[in-house]
Amino acid sequence: MSAEIGQSAPRLTLVNNERKSFTLDDLGSKPAVLVFFPGAFTGGCQQEACTFRDSMNEYNELGVSVYGISVDSFFVQNAFIADNDLNFEFLSDYTRETIENYGIAVNDFAGMAGYTTSMRAVFVIDASGIITYKQAVPPPEQPDFNALKDAVTKLKN
Repeated sequence: MSAEIGQSAPRLTLVNNERKSFTLDDLGSKPAVLVFFPGAFTGGCQQEACTFRDSMNEYNELGVSVYGISVDSFFVQNAFIADNDLNFEFLSDYTRETIENYGIAVNDFAGMAGYTTSMRAVFVIDASGIITYKQAVPPPEQPDFNALKDAVTKLKN
């Protein structure tokens, strides 16, 4: 399965950093950016998370919510948020169901047999739940933040 531009975003049920269930229905009619991180406390993920942190005013002004998603537990995510002073919500995909449904799972990550995590991926979902932008890159690459901001800005036009 793979999530593609023009399709409805695959359903998801994740746990947020306050141990509460989160689904796409919780967005209401607000657009969102789903940011999939391979793992907390890795250099590339810290760089990416801090880039989003430093750009949150722009996303807030555009009326778009940003959610970080990783396979880490909410305990690890909360430590990652605190250590990096992050200002957006994280969601735990500890079951790995969401990364499978979005088609971004990476098996045997970093040579660790049996360990599955996600590609570094970004999805923009419009107010009606349609994927309008997708970018998935293997670690250690970073997403094209300028292309992402352009895609988010187009939601307002």
